[in-house]
Amino acid sequence: MKRVITFGTFDLFHIGHLRILERARAQGDYLIVGISTDALNFSKKQKNPIYTEKDRMRIIESLKVVDEVFYEESLELKGEYIKKYNADVLVMGNDWEGRFDEFKSLCEVIYLERTPSISTTEIIEIIKE
Repeated sequence: MKRVITFGTFDLFHIGHLRILERARAQGDYLIVGISTDALNFSKKQKNPIYTEKDRMRIIESLKVVDEVFYEESLELKGEYIKKYNADVLVMGNDWEGRFDEFKSLCEVIYLERTPSISTTEIIEIIKE
């Protein structure tokens, strides 16, 4: 069984999120998703996500393309998560291109193209208007 792992915030879940998860799942037989905790998101962006980590976890774990979900508490632990979940493939959006190549000694690393013209940040800006 080929195990795939990916990570994200998945705030304001949208079609771009679904598409990348579907394409990540297509890279193997079992999809594991790390959901960034509220604390991790705050440390990266100095703001909290719109939805809490519990709500985002519930949304992602309800998807039929996702087999397992966990909280990602630190960016520095990605390698440990890959080992812990015995991942064969790490999938990330191509906006992260090259940033996770260091894990090629642990698993295959694939960067998938993001869905054009959609982002959580963009959606938030539209809502604010």
